[in-house]
Amino acid sequence: MKTWLLIAFFIALPASAEVFTYVDPQGNRVFTDRPKPGNVKRVPLSKSNQLAAHPITAAPLIAATTPEEQPAFHYDLLRILVPEPDATIRDNAGEVIVSATNEPGLQPSHRYRLLLDGQPTAEPGLSPVFPLSNIDRGSHTLSVEILDEQGRIVERTASQPFHMQRTSLAQKRKIKPCTLDDYGQRPECPLSDKPAEEKNPFQRLF
Repeated sequence: MKTWLLIAFFIALPASAEVFTYVDPQGNRVFTDRPKPGNVKRVPLSKSNQLAAHPITAAPLIAATTPEEQPAFHYDLLRILVPEPDATIRDNAGEVIVSATNEPGLQPSHRYRLLLDGQPTAEPGLSPVFPLSNIDRGSHTLSVEILDEQGRIVERTASQPFHMQRTSLAQKRKIKPCTLDDYGQRPECPLSDKPAEEKNPFQRLF
């Protein structure tokens, strides 16, 4: 009981009050905030753990972020018509014509752009037909994009592979080997590779 009374006494004290203690004639320990003459001791009190009040601004439930602005218009369809996926093209000049189609039609401020192996082949334009030439032998990928007036990608096809086959120099020589008259005229027949002409043994007699 004394312990609860003591706790209640300390709680009821103001923050700036002082506490004194002494032993009464009956031998009881007494705590008081009023000092009395005699064998009275002051009880040291620890400072209360108080924090200064600061205004707290409530954080919004959802952070106000500005997502990257996306084009508002989208096409229902965009695909490459020619060449077909995984097509093999045989052309010694490495030429190929790429054409695309889209639905709905191209918007007034939009442009087409062709990517060959992930790189633009030319500046964006209004035509969905792209002639290419001197494509290296081997496998390549094609992709068509539609860009808006700010250069943002509105639609893009998946990368579509195709294979270019061109007659190599070795194949040309097999088809038509160099003759004596061809040296110096055909690039694949330099004069340094021209064999020596055979001498006619009967020429000395004339």
